[in-house]
Amino acid sequence: MQKVPFTEKRFLTTLIFVTSLFALWGISMTMGDVLNKHFQEVLNVSRAQSGLVQFSIFGAYFVMGIPAGLFMKKFGYKKGVLLGLSLYAIGSFLFFPAANAASFGFFRFALFILGCGMSTLETVAHPFMASLGDQRTSDQRVNFAQSFNAVGTLIGPALGSYFIFGVDNKGGGLDSVKMLYVAIAIVITLIAISFSFVKVPDTTDPHVTADLPTDGLNKDTAPDKPLFAHTHFKCAVVAQFFNVAAQGGTWAFFINFATEKMGFSNEKAGYFMIVFMAMMLAGRFLGTYLMTFISPNKLLATFAAGNVLMCLIVAQDLGWISFIALLMINFFFSIMFPTIFTLGIKNLGKRTQQASSFISMGVVGGAVLPFLMGLVAVHDVATAYYLPIVCYAVIFLFAWRFSAPTRQ
Repeated sequence: MQKVPFTEKRFLTTLIFVTSLFALWGISMTMGDVLNKHFQEVLNVSRAQSGLVQFSIFGAYFVMGIPAGLFMKKFGYKKGVLLGLSLYAIGSFLFFPAANAASFGFFRFALFILGCGMSTLETVAHPFMASLGDQRTSDQRVNFAQSFNAVGTLIGPALGSYFIFGVDNKGGGLDSVKMLYVAIAIVITLIAISFSFVKVPDTTDPHVTADLPTDGLNKDTAPDKPLFAHTHFKCAVVAQFFNVAAQGGTWAFFINFATEKMGFSNEKAGYFMIVFMAMMLAGRFLGTYLMTFISPNKLLATFAAGNVLMCLIVAQDLGWISFIALLMINFFFSIMFPTIFTLGIKNLGKRTQQASSFISMGVVGGAVLPFLMGLVAVHDVATAYYLPIVCYAVIFLFAWRFSAPTRQ
């Protein structure tokens, strides 16, 4: 049997750039989790209210999912990337007046605009990456790119722990938050300007071409069938909702668990969050390798079952045993987002971009669970980790019963 290539030489430069985009929203995603704890102390908001940090970010995904997909469909991948980077930079710049006003509402608005940029980048980058080669290796490509998203999630808590906890623990203000996000905005602006001068080569998108000869490409196997008549797509939207709900809740209260149950300082807890994200990076690389001989849906089901067990252990409040289980949640979480995404868009042909928008909208789940976990965490943060078990059970059922659409 002929080995299916990871990508083609003509896609290599594009693949490298698109892969780099995955790190950008990873940085902001985990910075939000640091802000969650910081706002509790500096702006005197409750845990339930601090969960609205994630609501602002993930709510933007729900609002921006379809518009980003329509924009991408009309103007193409490059302009879609530039739109995402522009919104990302604007949201980051808005942290300057938000900090000056010391307004939690203003910060949430800035995070919403930033989240719209993140949503646009994700909507563009996932189908873009999946299209850069044979469809049979699309899961491997997206998981590979998501590994660099995991690198971004390492950088986020590192920056937050040093500049927000490390500095503000001494001064107690918002100046370091303001300056950090302005610096991020400047960097993103420079990236956007640089990319605007890049000539992206014309390539044939296998997602929108129905008559390409390569058997492994993402052909539409039922062109007369409505998008929402595809069971695998509908289930992927639901699974992604619960997946990001679990992620948002687990990440949002990691620092609370570390400080309350383990007795760590904010700064030390922030550095342990780097280890937490490193577990996800390790899981992504291992998962990408394992998919060369284990079907993606079966591996996804295994990892989901692992997280059901880890959440049960965390909720028992067993000291270091529970804390290690908390770290392992991110290891098992690692492959979930990209694998659900690529399973959901398989064999949808020209409707892949539209499907990507709806799957990205499923990210709104991350706006829901942090708030619910915050209500429980007011009484006991360990007990709050019972809630993600429902999410991982749904993901397990999606993966275990997944049936790829048959070819005509």
